[in-house]
Amino acid sequence: MPTQSAADRRAAARLAYDAYIAKCPSRQLLSTLSDKWVSLILTALAGGAQRYSDLARTIAGVSQKMLTQTLRSLERDGLVSRTLTPSVPVRVDYELTDLGRTLLPIMASIKEWAEAHIEDVQTARTRYDNLT
Repeated sequence: MPTQSAADRRAAARLAYDAYIAKCPSRQLLSTLSDKWVSLILTALAGGAQRYSDLARTIAGVSQKMLTQTLRSLERDGLVSRTLTPSVPVRVDYELTDLGRTLLPIMASIKEWAEAHIEDVQTARTRYDNLT
């Protein structure tokens, strides 16, 4: 096996995490992050820890199944932490981790962009639909 220079090793490492490559593990993360519930949960947690029921009330339309699934996925990826407080009933709080907080500005910007430009998008959709 030939010896690689440090520059060659860095170049190989960059290729190892290239989302344009079919087997790149970052694709799975991109798939997770592109889910609408992920962006809504992350931005809902921007103000601090919340209970499951608070998140369910804040995010209109999310089913119990999807909220649970998404929270578990975010916890698995290290973006959200889950804290159990023994009481009757048991209290469960969710909050962004340090890693989750690094993603928050990006997700908040996407949410804000969607809210600010939905009328333009709806106009474009109508125009497109009328042409086809």
